Amino acid sequence: MVLAGDAYPYRTQLNSLIGQIKEYFIGHEDLVTLLAVALLSEGHILIEGPPGTGKTLLAKVFALSIGGKFSRIQMTPDLLPADIIGTVYYDIQRATWKTRLGPIFANVVMVDELNRASPRTQSALLEAMQERQVTIEGTTYPLPRPFLVIATRIPVVGEGTYRLPTEELDRFSYTASIPGFNLEVEREVLEKIDKIEELDVKNVFSPEDIDKMVRETRNIYVSPKIKDYILSLVSYTRNAEEVDSKPSTRATIWLMKGARALAYLKGRVYVLPDDVKWLAPFVLRHRLVLKPEYQLDGLATEDIIKRALSEVEVPKA
Repeated sequence: MVLAGDAYPYRTQLNSLIGQIKEYFIGHEDLVTLLAVALLSEGHILIEGPPGTGKTLLAKVFALSIGGKFSRIQMTPDLLPADIIGTVYYDIQRATWKTRLGPIFANVVMVDELNRASPRTQSALLEAMQERQVTIEGTTYPLPRPFLVIATRIPVVGEGTYRLPTEELDRFSYTASIPGFNLEVEREVLEKIDKIEELDVKNVFSPEDIDKMVRETRNIYVSPKIKDYILSLVSYTRNAEEVDSKPSTRATIWLMKGARALAYLKGRVYVLPDDVKWLAPFVLRHRLVLKPEYQLDGLATEDIIKRALSEVEVPKA
């Protein structure tokens, strides 16, 4: 097998991209890797964690590094769908109707505190995330490429927040969690705070480069055994007694797409079982809903995923 590093010259730049992001976003290296996986697989990420942990900074540094346009949408209960996708308005001076495109028209869109928006406003993101286009007054507009949504969710549901429907969560390819504050990470932030605030980020890629990498990633080989392994993992979680809402076909799709991207990042032209195992928690966590009685017993979706990874037979590479 030829290594992707020899076959695909962009992989060296990918390492530079990851390294540059780590200079500004301290700690949580798995999240940085997951972001690169999302870029190569054209997926979207939902991040759960407390305020002040650098989620917006991560999205902005990422957008600047890939030479793309960055947009931040702060979700609030009074936000309307038109505030996100755009609207048609009447230009009095020119006596004509015009279209104003919303902040969704960017390469990297940071949707902050997604569950603070009403269900109607949340639904405005569905077409954009699934079809990479939006419809304004009957006219369809394609979104720029690459297009990546990085959304955050307030971990505690209470006053001023809305539940995220399972169907909407399923549109996110991956989810990650920032558990809380770490004193060692904060110490390093203090050492680098001046550099972080200057935000002198170099452009590593162009949108055209990324489009080529995405197409190269699709050529990564996934053997029938690996595909069967993916199907078996998802099937195990669906059939678990504790599971109420079961993962859809999107779970299997993103496990395969993400595994191809991870193999590309690691310099291989083929997927290994370890790629699938690494991605499984990020792909399955938000797609599983446990029955209430098991939630009361303290069981978590991560427990089901760990059990699946330990009990489902791993194919030999």
